[in-house]
Amino acid sequence: MKKLNLQTGILSIIILLAAFTRIMPHPPNFSPIAAIGLFGAAHFAKKWHAFFIPLLGIWLSDLVINNFIYASSDVNIVWFYNGFYWQYISYVLIIFTGLFIFNKGVSLSKTFGGIIGSSGIFFLVSNFGVWAGSGMYSKNIAGLISCYIAGIPFMNNTIISDFLFTTVLFGSYYLLQSEYSSLKIKHLKYS
Repeated sequence: MKKLNLQTGILSIIILLAAFTRIMPHPPNFSPIAAIGLFGAAHFAKKWHAFFIPLLGIWLSDLVINNFIYASSDVNIVWFYNGFYWQYISYVLIIFTGLFIFNKGVSLSKTFGGIIGSSGIFFLVSNFGVWAGSGMYSKNIAGLISCYIAGIPFMNNTIISDFLFTTVLFGSYYLLQSEYSSLKIKHLKYS
């Protein structure tokens, strides 16, 4: 296997494993989504891989969640759930954020900024989607503010899980690179 193919394969496996942790029981908003986006953005040499592989991993885990964990006997296969596009818009924005932040390398301060930024992006976009796509809130500024206020209790789990999963993903690949030189990524510098 070529070095790049090995790197891409290992990075993809790490992302898929992280994505499928979503099928395990967990508190609301405690997931590896932002970490997957940031990790892919930082590590893939080909930028289309940075988008495609994390989004594919998330979508595959969505398929399992929607068709096995939350399956209903009277529903056909659920390829996409209602309002999925708001979530996926936030995922794409998180990946763009990662590409911008990590374009010159990975550091603790950049990673911290990426985590906080990603948590904020997810909060703003997903709650905007709830406000825009449901009848739960009035379609005015007061309704939007109410929706954001209602989302605040879930923000803690988002931030905690983003820190945890980002640390695990970045840390595990850093350790793998230290042990196996064939996994070192030439375009990426850790500092």
